Amino acid sequence: MIEIGSVDLTVESAGKVVFENEQIVLSKKAISLIERAADYVSIQAKSGTPVYGVTTGFGANRDQVIDPKDARQLQEKLILSHACGVGQNLCVEAVRAMMLFRINALSQGYSGITHKTLNILVEMLNKGVHPEVPEIGSVGASGDLCPLAHMCLPIIGYGSVTYKGETRCSKEVFAEVGIKQAELTFKEGLALLNGTQAHTGVGFVALHKFRALLDISDLVGAMSLEAVAGRTDAFDPRIQTIRRRKGQIESAKNVLQCLEGSELANIGPDKLPGKTEYVQDSYCLRCLPQVHGACRDVYDYVAGVIETEMNAVTDNPVVFVPSEGGGVLSGGNFHGEPVAMALDYLKIAIAEIGSISERRSAKLTDKKFSEGLPAFLVKVPGLNSGMMIPQYVAAALVTDNKTRGFPSSMDSIPTSANMEDHVSMGMHSANHCLSVVVNVTRILSIEYLIAGQGLDLREGFKIGSGTKKALELLRQNVPFLEEDDHPLHQDIEKAEALLASGQVSALARAIFS
Repeated sequence: MIEIGSVDLTVESAGKVVFENEQIVLSKKAISLIERAADYVSIQAKSGTPVYGVTTGFGANRDQVIDPKDARQLQEKLILSHACGVGQNLCVEAVRAMMLFRINALSQGYSGITHKTLNILVEMLNKGVHPEVPEIGSVGASGDLCPLAHMCLPIIGYGSVTYKGETRCSKEVFAEVGIKQAELTFKEGLALLNGTQAHTGVGFVALHKFRALLDISDLVGAMSLEAVAGRTDAFDPRIQTIRRRKGQIESAKNVLQCLEGSELANIGPDKLPGKTEYVQDSYCLRCLPQVHGACRDVYDYVAGVIETEMNAVTDNPVVFVPSEGGGVLSGGNFHGEPVAMALDYLKIAIAEIGSISERRSAKLTDKKFSEGLPAFLVKVPGLNSGMMIPQYVAAALVTDNKTRGFPSSMDSIPTSANMEDHVSMGMHSANHCLSVVVNVTRILSIEYLIAGQGLDLREGFKIGSGTKKALELLRQNVPFLEEDDHPLHQDIEKAEALLASGQVSALARAIFS
């Protein structure tokens, strides 16, 4: 049980809730702060003082005065009108992250929501009742209004949810699990919608998946280096130390651990027919620590940005009770620029892991550069194409990543009758991150197949202790490609499923530890 409002969430604790269904509860401190702010908003609303989103309309309608007696209708209409997203629904993990981060932000007592309403969201998360949220509709300011509106529809008795793997009417599921819908009061609809939690949540899921890919890329990259009998000089810890890059040091160490005991790494042409005695390997091998390491450093940076944001108050307006100076103040904490820019950075790093992986696959399948391996890694080339076309597929995926690589945070289209005239487009950055993660998982799956094929063709040589385990795991799921071609999409799908299952990243971590 994680107590919300006692300590800040971390990437690790949030991951337990999002991916492992850890239960949460609002702390006594959080409940006190929530109710204190809600009481203050109620007083302000009844005082006759214009308060944005409480006694006025929203956005360009900010000059429209709303009678306090219409408070509930105003807040419900806000949610209903803003729930107009399109496209595929976000994955359950992204929705869980959204819910958790919104709960955490609202628990800090600067939003004006009541404990009773917020606890509905807590119950939904704990009971696995996940709203259906379309992926397109947010421009990343004024908050992720559209996706958060979809997230909150069930709270007021509308929308569909996913429960135990089935899509059902929210009212029906609420009745089944014993959750009562809310009767909203002053500012509650606005408090639920106005924040950066949708693109932060999607970005968090992408970040989590990328962490596994970083370990997989070191392991599979080591297999590729070994398959072409590459050199380990470039991984010498002394080289890494003088560059002073944490990620680089880690990746180099990982590769060396994978190759412990290898008879292929560093072998000369006298013992390996077809090998050329080069002084240095290609960049895709020699510069692996620098490229993979830089991507590891990006992970660390973006994790810090997202961890800050998951604990931030991103409402507008924000509520300060009298002991804090008093006032319901309009600001711009809903603007997603800090996270949008970080996620644009992240998608570049994810894409780079795929880019260098494809180059290693290309090297292994090219008989001019594969150090004696047969063309396209098949025993009878010409009659068979072997691993020729999987490298094409990797190249296609790399190009698709390039088309998604434009920094969305550089774009802006004015909304709300030009009142909201600069937006972050953070949701686009986040969605692109997830798409690029899928592509890179497939690119690494292809390299895994190709590197494994290359190692199996090096008969008679002992391979590294770590790469041997990775090859054995692959062969438990995908057989060696013998002479005859067959539809390799099946092999790629099996390798992708293996990577997605977490088994390869778990194996990598065990080797690296």
